[in-house]
Amino acid sequence: MGIGKLYFENDEFIVNVNYQFHSESQASWWGELIPTEYRRLSDGDGYVIELEDGRRGQCSLRKRVNRAVSGVPPLYHYQFRGRGRLE
Repeated sequence: MGIGKLYFENDEFIVNVNYQFHSESQASWWGELIPTEYRRLSDGDGYVIELEDGRRGQCSLRKRVNRAVSGVPPLYHYQFRGRGRLE
């Protein structure tokens, strides 16, 4: 797992994340992430993920309800999807 950062589209920092990148093409990319601390994250667009190597891209999040939740307060698993290139 890599360590990255999650931002709102206006570059406001939200939380550090552990992520696993599953697929990348020139048109789209996706993976899964887990916040390192509890934050309320809404499903949908409006996020930017920064990967360990410094690349960034706009993405949408969707909570993975069928994945185990750890900790109190809970740390949920999310799927992220992006379009376009990571820069």
